[in-house]
Amino acid sequence: MTSLTAPEMNGSPAGPEESSIGPTTLRRLAAAWPRRATIRTDMATLHDHERYDPALLDYPQHLLPFAEHPDFLAASEDQRRLVNTLGWLAYNERVIAAEEHVANPTFAMLAHGDLPGAESFEAKEAVQQAHIDETWHTYMHMLAVQRTREARDIPGEPAYVHPVTNRTLYRLCDESGDRQQRNLLFLLWTAVGEISVNAYLDLLARDRTIQPLHAHINHLHARDEAAHGPVLLELMKEIFPRLDQSSRDFVIRMLPDAILAFGAEDYELWPQVLRASGIGRVDDIIGDTRSLPGSELLVTDFSGVARLCRELGIEDRVEFDFTTLTAGRQE
Repeated sequence: MTSLTAPEMNGSPAGPEESSIGPTTLRRLAAAWPRRATIRTDMATLHDHERYDPALLDYPQHLLPFAEHPDFLAASEDQRRLVNTLGWLAYNERVIAAEEHVANPTFAMLAHGDLPGAESFEAKEAVQQAHIDETWHTYMHMLAVQRTREARDIPGEPAYVHPVTNRTLYRLCDESGDRQQRNLLFLLWTAVGEISVNAYLDLLARDRTIQPLHAHINHLHARDEAAHGPVLLELMKEIFPRLDQSSRDFVIRMLPDAILAFGAEDYELWPQVLRASGIGRVDDIIGDTRSLPGSELLVTDFSGVARLCRELGIEDRVEFDFTTLTAGRQE
């Protein structure tokens, strides 16, 4: 099993020598959007790309958490290839669910002024641009899903559960009876995701064992997220100081939940994929896999979130040890 790590935050060095994101960042990012945004520059490449190669994988095999389990390896090649394809389809559904049910509602909330700190034109412009990007990302991943289903002639798929990231958010929102707290939970989930997601996207974008279009879509997605991370960092720096003490305490208390939810391996999803592919001994495969050290997290580098904590001045109050998650394995 491989954990995803990223020595860079959204494509930019995240070390102490990095110049601090300041008030001019939103203006700079907004001005660059017409040249930077993949919806403006790369739409044609999704429809004019290399042909589908049936011999290539759809998803990096080493990202299957049970890839080396003997019961999985004992299955037929056709079954294992189907697991790989369904894993790719489920990955795209996870991305779409994150965009549609977490990021986009958060950007809409910010655009509507439901939290203080995003009132300036520069903030609203950057938020709207990011909102457009996220809708475009949903479209890209929808195309990938449909193309794969047609190329592989998938006979049927399980009704994938909502991703663990979303499920945790929904549960915490249900447990809270306070609208402000629910808004803050969505903001936290979006901030952690936008700041950290390139650890996931870059690994697929660089992979040469998978379909070129699949790598290309993740490359385009990562390019946009390289701008979204600084946008969310700057917005958090504007919003957090304007919250009342109770709300600031809530953000500090819930931040570790957001980190763990975003980075989690999804052990409710994988049994669905394995059973739909005809794999036997699924409970044993999942149980053995979960018993391995480090098996609960797929993404393990949250240096960007650690930087956010430093810039908010809350690093000593967030109950999360960032130093233990920076040396994950990568192939």
